[in-house]
Amino acid sequence: MTFPLFAPGINPGAPNAARVYDYLLGGEDHLAADREEAERLKKIAPGMELAARGNRDFLGRAVTYLARQGYTQFLDLGSGLPTMRHVHEVAREVHPHARVVCVDHDPMVISHGRALLQRSDGVGVVMVEGDLRDPVQILTDSAVENVLHLSRPVVALLVDVLHFVSDDDNPAQIVASLRDRMAPGSCLILSHACHETSPEVISKRRAGYVWGQTLIHPRPRAEIAAMLHGCVIHRPGLVEISTWRSRYEIASGVPKVPFLGAVADLQPTLAQLARPRSVAVTATARQ
Repeated sequence: MTFPLFAPGINPGAPNAARVYDYLLGGEDHLAADREEAERLKKIAPGMELAARGNRDFLGRAVTYLARQGYTQFLDLGSGLPTMRHVHEVAREVHPHARVVCVDHDPMVISHGRALLQRSDGVGVVMVEGDLRDPVQILTDSAVENVLHLSRPVVALLVDVLHFVSDDDNPAQIVASLRDRMAPGSCLILSHACHETSPEVISKRRAGYVWGQTLIHPRPRAEIAAMLHGCVIHRPGLVEISTWRSRYEIASGVPKVPFLGAVADLQPTLAQLARPRSVAVTATARQ
């Protein structure tokens, strides 16, 4: 544990989703209540740990891929705690001065995340409080504008988070707002729970999220693809996250991670459309 037990916003007797996630990733920033909750969830949904680590591996590959394309600005929406090869750590392996804004609505995540970043090389990396359901407010927040040059291309991340947004809050509109307001050349990294990839695992994972108000809304491939309407998806397309630009062949019989993921140009420039790395798709097209 790397934070003060009685820091503001931390209730040591109650599990917290971000700290539970850190435990599932193999991190150190969690309490006994979080570990107990994580173990309970693993019994209900044995694939939960695999899903958490699969999403973090996907995030790492996608951030590295775009950093190598020259991107140096990243906006992580619903970021959770900035631990375990988080966006800033991965991006700065390619660009040591990459600028990263982590956005979360949880006061504990904000206070703990800021403390973690202060202990590391936090220059150009900040935690900002905000609700990903209101991307316009986030993009006009002075704390975001102080770090990111929003008139230039930015990589937005919605990794392992939109399935916590209900249909009433319109997750597709969140992506549309980013597409309409971010600078030309900006990109999106997206992953989303898909009940078509592994219905049994998703059903168990959905049953596991019972603390607080946390509910999961897995969606079919067509709905996830529709969120990317108007974007240009990079190869290999919208695919199961463990296969996205992975260096390793997935062995037969290994459980699939029930998530689809993609990297897409939000507002593709003519130069991006001409590059062979991009492939135009419609809302329902597949790889």
